[in-house]
Amino acid sequence: MSNLDDPRVLFAAERTLMAWSRTAAGLMAFGFVVDRTTLLLGNEGPRASIGLWIGLAFVLLGVALSGLSIVQYRRSVAPLRPVEIPPGYWVNLSVYASAIIGVLGLVLALYLIAG
Repeated sequence: MSNLDDPRVLFAAERTLMAWSRTAAGLMAFGFVVDRTTLLLGNEGPRASIGLWIGLAFVLLGVALSGLSIVQYRRSVAPLRPVEIPPGYWVNLSVYASAIIGVLGLVLALYLIAG
């Protein structure tokens, strides 16, 4: 339990969550680029399949990272006392943003598999 009586603890946890969310989104984007670059180069057969699976792995790694970062944030915010949270502050706004990034990553993974 925190005894700092300082909202900067909450803000630091939130900044960390958003940094992990950016990393997750970057991994998903890189996975998409790997898959599309393989197709763009005209590789067919096993090389195209390998490009798909590597790209898909990056996208799914981003999805997993997005989910795990939410869990880590919730664990770090749970012991905070009301005095450490500014009145009217939406503590879960960054959680919702990270969850949306994760869901969009799953949609992207399904698109890559179907495509």
